[in-house]
Amino acid sequence: MIVLINPNRTEAMTQAMVETASKAGVALEGWTSHEGPAAIQGPEDGAACIPPLLTLVRQASDAGAKAIIIGCFDDTGLDTARDIASCPVIGIGQAAYHMAVLSGHRFSVVTTLSVSVPILESNIDAYGFTSQLARVRACGVPVLDLETDPTRTAPAVVREIYRAVSEDKVETVVLGCAGMGHIPEFLNEPETVRLIDGVQSAAQLAVLLAN
Repeated sequence: MIVLINPNRTEAMTQAMVETASKAGVALEGWTSHEGPAAIQGPEDGAACIPPLLTLVRQASDAGAKAIIIGCFDDTGLDTARDIASCPVIGIGQAAYHMAVLSGHRFSVVTTLSVSVPILESNIDAYGFTSQLARVRACGVPVLDLETDPTRTAPAVVREIYRAVSEDKVETVVLGCAGMGHIPEFLNEPETVRLIDGVQSAAQLAVLLAN
């Protein structure tokens, strides 16, 4: 059993992540942290989500999970979750960065709001990938808007992806939010950029680690 825990309380995002993982051929259980914030945007939301998230990590571990995925691109609570669980715990941000550095020499990240940029930059530095990072970019779209109105909001994300390609001189762009799994469907020229999705990356790694 692989369990994906969504640290926010938005059920639709949990289901969207489960569907994104299924596109990568991975079946998993999606758990929602009903006591978490509606979305995680910045350090205050991140801090608020950790206590209920860790409760679910303990429950998943006790239930015999072979791997646990933290479904927040900030990798919120990841280190503590690893201390608690008796199985591998994977953050979708860290998984995506590993896939990015294996896929190309340098990469950029396109995330939601500017408040998330310092968090992601700090994580990338902690993981040892700063030398391969071109830039972390914010597209200005709130997390929940990606879920509730994908057709209206996707163009802003896509524009920032193509800016990363042209301005940062990269071929690999990491989708810096768990709610961006649908974005590849909106690309006009998909052959010009390699997109890395954190949920799919973590799901694929979870299968390997679970085995």
